[in-house]
Amino acid sequence: MAKGRSVMTIRVRAAVLVCCVAAAALRVGAQPQAKTVRLAMVNVPDDVVRPLLGDFAAQSGQRAEIVYTGNDPFAIAREGKADLVIAHYGHEGVEPFITEKYGLWPHAVFANQIALLGPPGDPAHVRGLTDATEAFRRIAASRTRFLVNSSEGNKYIEEILWARAGAPAKGDWYLDRHVQGPEAAREAAKDGAYTLWGVPPFLRLKRQTPLALEPLVVADPIFQRIMVAIVVDAKKVNAVNSAGAEAFQAFLLAPATQAKIAAFRYPELNQQVWWPAGRHNSARE
Repeated sequence: MAKGRSVMTIRVRAAVLVCCVAAAALRVGAQPQAKTVRLAMVNVPDDVVRPLLGDFAAQSGQRAEIVYTGNDPFAIAREGKADLVIAHYGHEGVEPFITEKYGLWPHAVFANQIALLGPPGDPAHVRGLTDATEAFRRIAASRTRFLVNSSEGNKYIEEILWARAGAPAKGDWYLDRHVQGPEAAREAAKDGAYTLWGVPPFLRLKRQTPLALEPLVVADPIFQRIMVAIVVDAKKVNAVNSAGAEAFQAFLLAPATQAKIAAFRYPELNQQVWWPAGRHNSARE
């Protein structure tokens, strides 16, 4: 009888040991997935973020992966398919994502920008100006064609420049055809006109289609548009790597990373168009 109990005890202990080993193997197998930080972004910051992924891996031992770029990264995050969202602060998805408690407080990480684009011949002589208002004033005074980019953000900036320039009369030089984005750039190139548009999407379009347009006025701070990082809240969304997301956010805000963002240049445009924005957060962070 004692011998039977001993055999049973050995079998139970063996079974427990097998379960423990299996559980440990499952944990080890899950570690690489847990360490991956999934990034969902609007469709411009991958230009500056992608070159930073290797540095993050080297410094943290964690892997970050861009899983989405497009107009609505928040939908992906709500589904639990992203750990960190990067979007313009003014994106319509930011406020509901925060107020509905899907994401933690947003942190400014960098800014991209629009530019005043114009024909290579630059008939209004605005190339290299650091004051976009003066550029708009010269365009109006010379009655050189200006084509309206009707997207809300670009139109808003244009109206500020128009008001600061003294609200010049909008004559036949001022072309409002209710077009926006790529269509506005193509129309401006065709008509030898100036227009406003984001630098990253313009450069992408120009790589695909030859355009007689160049970024002529870039350096005015009014052209900058802040982007934020938002950690997906693990209390609201299951299976998110919030610790990894916070680590990547901290990495973006580190002074060395902010310096690399400032140093980023596009091969075809040797001017700064990405700007560090970490300073806009609480000084205590």
